[in-house]
Amino acid sequence: MTAVVSLSILGTLLGALLGVAARFLAVKVDPLEAELEALLPGAQCGQCGFAGCRQAATALAEGTAKVTLCPPGGRKTVVALAERLGVSFDTAEVEETAPRIAFIHEDRCIGCTRCIQNCTTDGIVGAPGQMHTVIQDACHGCGKCQEVCPTDCVELRPVQVTLATWHWHKPSPQVHARARSRARVRAAARAARAARAARADARAATPTAAATKVEAGGAQ
Repeated sequence: MTAVVSLSILGTLLGALLGVAARFLAVKVDPLEAELEALLPGAQCGQCGFAGCRQAATALAEGTAKVTLCPPGGRKTVVALAERLGVSFDTAEVEETAPRIAFIHEDRCIGCTRCIQNCTTDGIVGAPGQMHTVIQDACHGCGKCQEVCPTDCVELRPVQVTLATWHWHKPSPQVHARARSRARVRAAARAARAARAARADARAATPTAAATKVEAGGAQ
């Protein structure tokens, strides 16, 4: 009984101590940094030159990094970051590339595990002296495995389009404008045809002068 009471008291004291420490030693997070981090893809690939997306968001909030720093994010991420920070960017600095994933040519793999050690998502399976292979669902195409491979057996390939990866491309404003113009032309043509048909019906319903005289003579 004494042991149970002692453990209960010790647990309560430790819980209270942790609560006080969490309150007074909490690290304040800039709300802007949290918003910017949410706009980033979260790949933690390091292609931007920072350790992860949180560090990149901190640099963006401090104004020490450009909004074009994230290659995997593409133009969509650049536009979102620029709108949130209220800055402009040079479109020439945005390289729009198709999503890619790593592929290991197993016949050339020597099992050095360098790619496994540099993979940021643990997306490569293998063992020392054994062939390695890539887990496609875990790969985000950062290319770090390709950089350290001593036999050049790692290749970055475009993601194959499947039912799971296919997305409908949003039409450009020019396409919308052309579609609206064609719709207006078709509507005007329909209205003109309807007007001509109405005039033809009106002429058919109105008797001509010659027909009126013939009818009057027959009645006499």
